[in-house]
Amino acid sequence: MRIGLTTLRFQAFHFGILLVFFTNLPGIFAQETWSLQRCIEHARTNSLNLKQAEFGIARAKLADKQNVLSRLPNVTANSNAGWQFGRTIDPTTNGFKNQTISFNSMSLNAGVTLFSGGQISNTIKQGKINVDAAEQDAAATFNNIALSIANAYLNILLSEEQQDNAIKRRRLSQDQLEQTDKLIAAGSLPVNDRLDVLAQIANDEQALVQAQNTIEINYLTLKNLMQLDPATPIKIERPSFVIPTDANPDGMDFLSVYAQAVNTQPQIAASELRVQSAEVGVKLAESGYYPTISLFGGLDSRWSGAAKIFEQGSVVQRVNQQFYLEPPLTDLIGQDFINVGIDANVPTFNELNYSYFDQLRDNFGQNIGANISIPIYSNGRNDVNVQLAQVNILSAKVDNDLAKQQLKNDIQQAIASAKAARLTLEASQKATEASRVAFENADRRFKLGTINNLQLLTARNTYDIAQTNLSVAKYDYLFRLKILDFYLGREIKLD
Repeated sequence: MRIGLTTLRFQAFHFGILLVFFTNLPGIFAQETWSLQRCIEHARTNSLNLKQAEFGIARAKLADKQNVLSRLPNVTANSNAGWQFGRTIDPTTNGFKNQTISFNSMSLNAGVTLFSGGQISNTIKQGKINVDAAEQDAAATFNNIALSIANAYLNILLSEEQQDNAIKRRRLSQDQLEQTDKLIAAGSLPVNDRLDVLAQIANDEQALVQAQNTIEINYLTLKNLMQLDPATPIKIERPSFVIPTDANPDGMDFLSVYAQAVNTQPQIAASELRVQSAEVGVKLAESGYYPTISLFGGLDSRWSGAAKIFEQGSVVQRVNQQFYLEPPLTDLIGQDFINVGIDANVPTFNELNYSYFDQLRDNFGQNIGANISIPIYSNGRNDVNVQLAQVNILSAKVDNDLAKQQLKNDIQQAIASAKAARLTLEASQKATEASRVAFENADRRFKLGTINNLQLLTARNTYDIAQTNLSVAKYDYLFRLKILDFYLGREIKLD
């Protein structure tokens, strides 16, 4: 009765798996097949890290454009209008009056720098170097993403292969259950041996579920790297590739690989460009010691609400003025002051309104000239700027050395890892072959009834573990080879 109940549960479990499979069948057929190259290209377009790098390029290009445009003249237009209240100067008589005067003035000014100690030329040169460095930074970011995507892609292939192995192991366990039932019915095995096989089937089902979960997690990792919606159903392409027989990490020389990588890796190019940019920065700082020569010119005019039109000629007008006296004249005249009449020529003005445009025409003026600014003393700022620029050179060189040192470490580790992965693969192949032969021998002996289920299951589990280790070793070795190809400047792809 216990055996029958266990069998019923086993069949119900299989029914549940089939139900889930057919329920998700439309989504399975709707999945698109993605190759490694398509995954990488999708990341190139949608990766947020790459977009940030592209913004860095855009900023560098805009700064370079602004530097180039600084050679051109600058032109500004100004205009102001308002009212003056209270005691103001009458622009017609140049005398003080308490009145409200409206006014408006406008000007157009232009200037161009002729010489600034090479500041403009060096700024343009530095800007172009910065653009190249930003582009190399973006290329380095893309390379890192491409490597991560290749790793995630291979992890999916590995987990799918482990899923296939789990399905095969479950099928073998089911075949073993049928064989065990036959031997039990023939009296060659005790009934309790059937429980061992059922326990193995349960373990196989658990391993299959774990393999499926690993596949889903690896797909999520790949989608996140590609910046793809996790809900998008995709299926990666399973290329027909084998481990290249001509690959020989033992024959790779570190210096030769490094010599190629240092000329192809964009992060090295970016650090070297920043050294060049810092060297130009010294010349920029030294330009502060030189004078600046520029040309300028301008147009201007103005209007006043108090302005009047001056008429030709004048009228004679007697003006009385009062003069104060001091003793003894005050005693002689008998008063402290005298009034004296003086004839004066007073200009005449047209009391009609002086029109706006007439005033602009009459007050129109022009100016042109040159300006030279000679730095005599700047509180030591120029000296500090030069010293700071020299420190920036040293810092950029150290950053370049650090980048090269990191590249050396990465290449050394990549070669060592590839060598170790190859040895691990060879050992796994031998272990798999030996465990396969042992399992096949145990299977024949089991069918003859010379060994029990436990001995057969032990041999099969050893073979299963060897197969799993072989899969891991195979994909790990393949990824290590791809890293070496990357440092050799080759395209990341699966042949």
